[in-house]
Amino acid sequence: MNEPLVQHHWAALAAPKAAPAFATSTVLILGRIWNANGAEHSVGNAALMIVLAAGAATAGAFAAGGRGGGDGVLAATAFATSGGLALAGVAGYSDGWSLPILLWAVATAVAYGIAARHWRTDRRATLTHDRQSSVRREEHGHIERVEALRAGAQIEVARSGAAYAEQLATALITRAALPGYDPAALTRAGLPELPVVELSREK
Repeated sequence: MNEPLVQHHWAALAAPKAAPAFATSTVLILGRIWNANGAEHSVGNAALMIVLAAGAATAGAFAAGGRGGGDGVLAATAFATSGGLALAGVAGYSDGWSLPILLWAVATAVAYGIAARHWRTDRRATLTHDRQSSVRREEHGHIERVEALRAGAQIEVARSGAAYAEQLATALITRAALPGYDPAALTRAGLPELPVVELSREK
């Protein structure tokens, strides 16, 4: 059974690759907007962002160290939130672009490193699924071909039997219609008697 091929738009394929850079760039821009609106050299705002970033990092550590290996998705989300808050705090507190841009580059590299790991895992899962689906399709196709051959053979056997029966009936009818045909004479001669076919003719 053929599955329909789905063609994805280039934007849909490129969106996941651009997501980490888009996220860190958004945080940087928001931090600089916050800087322009009074956060520059504001100790209170910086302390708030430090507390929030530390809290998110602590939550990520607890999520990663939980029973059974922890929840990887929750831990990654918490650490990403912590990094985003730290980047926003630095971008809002600093009076220049050097340190925010440096932290943005580091955060983007780390985000792509984490995303690449998940992309590899998803790609392996997709390849495994495609491979298993291909094997199942091959098995089903083989079974269908065997069943088709078997059904064809049965049909040919049935046709051969029907043709043989038709030929036998035609031979019996033709023999019975021969002039001077006498079944008793065949029996007396020691030949096996064939079944007599009675013909009903319309008068």
